[in-house]
Amino acid sequence: MDFTSINPTTGEMIKRYASWTDSELEQALRLTADASPAWQSTRIADRCERLEKVAAALRNRSDSYAAQITLEMGKPIREARAEIEKCAWVCEFFAKNAESFLQDEPVETDASRSYVAFQPLGTVMGIMPWNFPFWQVFRFAVPVLAAGNCALLKHASNVPQCAEAIEEVFLESGVPPGVFQWLRISHAQSEKVIEDKRVHAISLTGSELAGRRIAALAGKSLKKTVLELGGSDPFVVLADADLELAATTAVTARFQNCGQSCIAAKRFILAESIADEFLALLKSKVDALAIGDPAREETQIGPMARSDLRDGVHRAVIESVRQGAVILSGSEPIEGPGYFYRPSILDRVQPGMPAYEEELFGPVAVVLRASDEKEALEIANRHRYGLGASVWTRDRARGEDFARRLQCGAAFVNGMVKSDPRMPFGGVKDSGYGRELSIYGLREFTNIKSVWIG
Repeated sequence: MDFTSINPTTGEMIKRYASWTDSELEQALRLTADASPAWQSTRIADRCERLEKVAAALRNRSDSYAAQITLEMGKPIREARAEIEKCAWVCEFFAKNAESFLQDEPVETDASRSYVAFQPLGTVMGIMPWNFPFWQVFRFAVPVLAAGNCALLKHASNVPQCAEAIEEVFLESGVPPGVFQWLRISHAQSEKVIEDKRVHAISLTGSELAGRRIAALAGKSLKKTVLELGGSDPFVVLADADLELAATTAVTARFQNCGQSCIAAKRFILAESIADEFLALLKSKVDALAIGDPAREETQIGPMARSDLRDGVHRAVIESVRQGAVILSGSEPIEGPGYFYRPSILDRVQPGMPAYEEELFGPVAVVLRASDEKEALEIANRHRYGLGASVWTRDRARGEDFARRLQCGAAFVNGMVKSDPRMPFGGVKDSGYGRELSIYGLREFTNIKSVWIG
């Protein structure tokens, strides 16, 4: 298995990396195992100082790193720069807060002194996707490193230059060799790493299918896992919503990164009384999106990352239309070089259609109609995924009550779902388990140890 960098804007190959041999993988695992004890014993303040240097390096080379993201997976350049800034932010957040988050917590018992300590597990393997090729890695790696663990990265095969750049920025910022490594390995070799006794936990961001496979492999070895899997996030617009605000936000929530986001708004659940008015607003905004070369500042929609992804989205759209869905916008590939797909809106989608059952990882908004608030909640929760959700209403108390009844890991009232270093991130049901970011994410890969002193 090679790691191949292809420009999705043109379809041209940029660079290819050969996979490691088993002996090269063994050398890397030995390097990390040797580096782990010293990194665990490094003062938290010193670990955090390295993270501050990483943040500074990211900002100093923001244009270069953003261009790399755009080149390898087609993200519009403005969004790519925002991704780099968010990576710097997560470094700074944990650099500032890791020490307090990892402080021993006193507990009153019958002992003379007792407390809970948060100690590193050892080495965590991160299996990361291509859609946010820097952010997903930093979201996993920064809290892992701050807690005193080492991090091994198995990145997606279509973004190898991003993976290489991330490894370099950690090394250049003073993170010792072996503490963070990019593994250029095949799927079969990945399974060996999961089973290796020198690896103590696994974090995966990826598909539901991959999550089930990784969880089974890790479970056989009794290893901790955190899984952030698929999403089909509902965007619920109630009858009293500010429709202009909701429609404007909906465009970003669904179509940023060409719709290739696990927490993109994928199911638009509309109160029947305002559905047509909302859709008219949404269609006018979607049809005005600037499609083109993602390296240009004015571009809002670039190509999809791979041709097979575009083909899969289109198959789901066509089959859903055959079953009765109604095309309001787009719903077709764009002719010419690159993997472009026209921003799309599908109305009258019903359970059983591919556009409802599958996670459409592309620029397609799926519309369902609800007779009232009760049915809107039922539709929102009637899905196997439970990652994020949003609800739109002028009544904030009503919105908060609705949000608390949504079956998801993150519920937003009058705002689009997004990740934030200050808040835990993760899902329920088939969207996975465990949390990243915040104090909860930092402690996921620690030994939460009870200490009792008589």
